Amino acid sequence: MNPQPSVPAANSYVPPKWRTEPRFPEGPSPDPAGSHHERRIRSFQPRRSRVTTGQGEALKRHWGTWGLDIDGHRVLDLKEMFEGLPVVLEIGFGMGEATAQMAADDPTTGILAADVHTPGQGNLLALAERGGLTNIRVANGDAIILLREMLPPDALAGMRVYFPDPWPKARHHKRRLIQPEFLTLAATRIAPGGVLHCATDWEPYAEQMLEVLTAHPDFENTQADGGYSPRPDFRPLTRFEGQGLDKGHVVHDLLFRRVANTEN
Repeated sequence: MNPQPSVPAANSYVPPKWRTEPRFPEGPSPDPAGSHHERRIRSFQPRRSRVTTGQGEALKRHWGTWGLDIDGHRVLDLKEMFEGLPVVLEIGFGMGEATAQMAADDPTTGILAADVHTPGQGNLLALAERGGLTNIRVANGDAIILLREMLPPDALAGMRVYFPDPWPKARHHKRRLIQPEFLTLAATRIAPGGVLHCATDWEPYAEQMLEVLTAHPDFENTQADGGYSPRPDFRPLTRFEGQGLDKGHVVHDLLFRRVANTEN
């Protein structure tokens, strides 16, 4: 008589396979902080897409040296990690082309690049390898946990948030990253004088960014007129941005400086 396959009990919970069996055992964890247990509105959605052979090989070769999981269990020593370079946090880097170019153009600045997209993580590591870029580290997971749990006060020389998800529907606006609560957290990690640089091609989101940044007491606009900034030379024109411009989108840059706390 052939044995019957075991059937889970009706009330048992079987985690999704992607949470328990990472495709790259020595690479980024599918859920580094157990974030599905934290009840918080998220500004991102994990994207499940195919990892190419080249991206997968880059993850295998370099994750142990240049990658880290945002698990919330330790405080990072950025000076040691980047050999004393000032460090800018980039939240959301897509496929990493712009990140790699900025790292190559300015080897005196370290870039801690955070995202949840495995193909993009592998692609950025491959670009770093190809360009001999040693001033990039790739962080996998929720940037809020990274800021809140894993970075000490004033650890960052700046922060970049380029083309975050605009969450265009009104009922989803609460998911947008650039909100007063996020700015309060970011201000504790950006050293006084450091710049928070945002860019978006979604006009209503640009207006919200300008409004909340202008109102926040820990930031001041680098533009004397209180408006948007011209695109600085150090921010590359990305393929995504070029596609938007071809469609008639208007891209807005916002550069706000972290002001010193004079209360103490």
